[in-house]
Amino acid sequence: MIQVRRGLVLAILGERPGISFLKVEVDSQQAKAINYDWLSGPVKVGDRVTLNTTAVHLKLGSGGWHFVIQVGEGHELDPKAPGHIMKLRYTPLQIKVPSVEEPASPYHGIMTQHQDLDGLPVVVGTLHSQLAPAVVAALGIKPKTRIAYVMTDGACLPAPFSNTINYLKERRLLCGSITVGHAFGGDLEAVNIYSGLIAARWVLKADLAVVAMGPGTVGTSTPLGSTSLEQGAILDGVSALGGRAIALLRISFADERLRHRGISHHCLTALGILTQLPATVVVPRLPTAMGAFVASQLQTSKITAKHQVVEWDGKPGLETLLACDLHPTTMGRSINEDREFFLSACAAGSYAAHCLDFKE
Repeated sequence: MIQVRRGLVLAILGERPGISFLKVEVDSQQAKAINYDWLSGPVKVGDRVTLNTTAVHLKLGSGGWHFVIQVGEGHELDPKAPGHIMKLRYTPLQIKVPSVEEPASPYHGIMTQHQDLDGLPVVVGTLHSQLAPAVVAALGIKPKTRIAYVMTDGACLPAPFSNTINYLKERRLLCGSITVGHAFGGDLEAVNIYSGLIAARWVLKADLAVVAMGPGTVGTSTPLGSTSLEQGAILDGVSALGGRAIALLRISFADERLRHRGISHHCLTALGILTQLPATVVVPRLPTAMGAFVASQLQTSKITAKHQVVEWDGKPGLETLLACDLHPTTMGRSINEDREFFLSACAAGSYAAHCLDFKE
């Protein structure tokens, strides 16, 4: 179930709140490791560490990082932060968080009062790599927009792992982040996606929200065996709570896997089969052959009949993204290598900003 090795910390490669990036020696080789200070305590050069090496051993998408389970013989940690809600429940690393909904929260009254999103535009994606393009494109249309990021627990659970979140927060491109379910480490913690959305609207006072899982995803090459299918239920939740549900399509013509050519089969399943309420599906303007292929997919999957399909120009947002120093990738591919993927995310973000009724 879990591969465990002992290692030695050789260097601290980088730090930011809640996380340390390490160079370690393990099995007589040098490797990279991550230590979450909240879970295993502080770490320094020369410490012996116990490592979870499972993902690297299996060559999975953790970015080639091992994860520290314990530093030395372990720290006696006594967290001073408030909170009574547990995440990672009933595991050795269960962590207490100050949930935005709990009675002791300063926002408990707000969370009790509001159960409606009041028309909040919510862009719902399927991959973490869609976050930055959607946010940057939206701000390119309306620079003063307050954008909240709601991170689900469909993939990576600790928010500090994300370079993208760190980039967006450092540049104040987000008004805040909310980690929902078992995801943790956001500016706010929420028990589930529904209260997370309410917190985005009424606690962070967001004008627009983007929902997507953290880095990584789970896939099994089967129609239903993917965490990306959460898109369907989240879109329905947005609509049920009185928000404006906007579906961000995962589109690629660079992915060699046929099931991800054009619109990914995960989006086709989530939107064509699993959603129960109509949403707005944003399609980027594409070259003729690509556009025809995508249109055929939308028709065949019955998405066109089920939802409002809107074609939107993602190119201005893409140009804004290219001007940033973020250099985003998806599945290891850059903007130039997978242009349509980023074009789709930019189109959805731009459209969401266009839906806002206030003026700059």
